[in-house]
Order: sequence, then structure tokens, then C-alpha cells
Amino acid sequence: MPGTFDPGERLIHQTVIPSIDLMELGLYTFAETTPDESGHGTTPPPKRMRELVEEAELAEQVGLDVFGVGEHHRPDFIVSSPAVVLGAIASQTSRIRLTSAVTVLSSDDPVRVFQDFATVDLLSSGRAEIMAGRGSFIESFPLFGYDLEDYDALFTEKLDLLLRLREDGPVSWSGAHRSPLRKQIVTPRPIQHPLPVWIAVGGTPASAERTGRLGLPMALAIIGGAPERFVPFVEIYCDAARRAGHDPARLALSINGHGHVAESTQRAADEYWPGHEASMRKIGRERGWPPPTRAQYHMLCGPRGALLIGDPRTVAEKILFQYEIFRNTRYLLYLMGMPHRTVMRAIELLGTEVAPLVRAGVAERQLAASEAGATG
Repeated sequence: MPGTFDPGERLIHQTVIPSIDLMELGLYTFAETTPDESGHGTTPPPKRMRELVEEAELAEQVGLDVFGVGEHHRPDFIVSSPAVVLGAIASQTSRIRLTSAVTVLSSDDPVRVFQDFATVDLLSSGRAEIMAGRGSFIESFPLFGYDLEDYDALFTEKLDLLLRLREDGPVSWSGAHRSPLRKQIVTPRPIQHPLPVWIAVGGTPASAERTGRLGLPMALAIIGGAPERFVPFVEIYCDAARRAGHDPARLALSINGHGHVAESTQRAADEYWPGHEASMRKIGRERGWPPPTRAQYHMLCGPRGALLIGDPRTVAEKILFQYEIFRNTRYLLYLMGMPHRTVMRAIELLGTEVAPLVRAGVAERQLAASEAGATG
């Protein structure tokens, strides 16, 4: 594997959400069943799981800040319990933050979610996070006996309980979709206080408003269209936070996107296309979308497209462009549908070449803004 980076050169572990002066860079994955090296089949699940841990290890070694694992209940994904996988990754890492991406809270039990991630927090010496969402797929609802008509009510109620569980002392709580708690002690307790909870927002104004009103960090997914069209969601988030008495400047914001980095932009586009095409074609059949075209893909890869596809400088410029319009404190990239060897090379490039360019660019922009404010 890459031999130019010294694994001993690691950043100091952070146990708190970053301040506005920092920007974290990382990866997230839905742990899809990726193509094997032959290109004619998929990697067997046991091998794919080992590769997933190797990818997280390398992400830490090359200086990335965050690694996220998402939850799905479909045959083309291998992770239905992110906390279990993050616990395994915790044993092989020492610094990188470990988050779900996402936990489908609507169809889970908040007590068990809290316990699972408190356990990951203990295993990782205080590096765990929960990224809670309603889920873009619906398989978990009938699997666990929930009615899709209660889609939003389930999330609202369970989020309320999850946030209560972060508080010290016995918990008393009641709701419509779960048995009540009466002065219950919930253990284990995490190292971090409170255990970080992010809310994943996929483009629903009501979700952005709720997240801001609660004063929680928001993870905004941008996987299609121009990034600029998502600015109103951040404005809604900040306005709601301000009205509820929270300082928007102190809230963390993550932009989560899809992409790939390779030695050249053409190579990155060619390597990413097969997985992108297969995934979009499959989801399109389920949801009534037309199959993707190479022309559409070319637009998504363009300077203002949602996909971060390119050589290190191109990818860094696209991350910095999004930083200029969102002022986000975190960016997470999903390297989807490619063989393990290709993903490992992309992780190396992201950490050793893209990240330094992004961090320098963010520092320059912050300095310029500070100087403009001082003279304005």
C-alpha cells in the first residue's frame, strides 16, 4: 500500500465538534457490494468487510479527520448496523472520528442507538458520533414493524428521546410510538458529554428548520444538481437556529457529496462512471427515473456539478467552491462503487494532496475575511 506517509504523523485527536476556524475532511460509505478486481463479479461480504476496515485505517494514516458508515437493509449493501462496524474500526485506529452516515433513527430504538454509540465512544476513547436521519430507502420500516404513514412522526419522536438520553440522570419520557421510560438509568455512558448527534438532511426545508431550531449540527447531502441550489436550506437552518436562541456561527455544518480523485481528471471520470451508472440505473428502475446518460454525468462532473470528480487540484477547487458558498466546517466524500484498490488510491490522494490544498485555501479565505472585517 502507499508508502510515502508515516502513520506516526497523526493529528491530535479531537473530542468536540470543531470550531468555525477548522474544517474537517473525511469519507463516508454505504458499504455497497463493490466490484471485485476482475470486474466480472462482486467482492464476497467477508472480504468486503475487511476492506472497509482497511479503508478507514488508511484514511486515518493519511491525515483525514472523519470516517462514516451508513445503514442499509438491502442486498446490495453489507452494513445494517453501523455501530458494530465502527466498533471494529475503533480497535484499529486511534484518532479519526467515527460517525454513522446515517443511522435510520425512525425505524430503530433510540435507547439501543444511544447504548451502541456510547459503547463505540468507550472503545474509541471518545471519537463516536451519531448522524441521525429518516432514511432514503424504506426497507427498514416493514422489517421492524413500522408504518410508513408515520414516517415523519417517528423521526420527530425518536429524536426527542435520543436527545433526552444524552442528559445525565434517570430519564422519564413518553410518546406515541414507543413504551414510556420512568426514571430509567441508561448505560453505558459515553466519554463525550454530550455524545454528538448530527442530523442528516437530504433537501427537505422542514428538516433543515427542525435541525436549526434544536441547535444541532447539520449534514447536508448534495448528490445532484448545482450546489448553489442548496444554499436556501442552509439559510433556513441558520434562521431557525437564530430564532431559537442559538448562535449559527457556532453550529457545525457538513456537506456530504459523492466523487472520486485520481491522478488525472479523465481517469477519475472513467473509473467512477461504471459504479455511478449501475447505481443510478438500479435506483431509477425502482423510482421511475430514466437511466443516466454520459452527457448528464459529464455535467455532474463539471465545475459547478454535484460530483467531485477529478485530479487532486480539481477536487480541492470544488470543495473550496462549496466552502465559499456554505462556510461549512466539514466535508465528507463518498467514493462509491469502485474496486478496493481504486478506492485506496483515492483515499491516499485525498489525504496527501487534496486535503493540504483545501486546508490552505480555507485558511487563506478566513484570513482575507478577517482582514476585510478589520478594515471595514
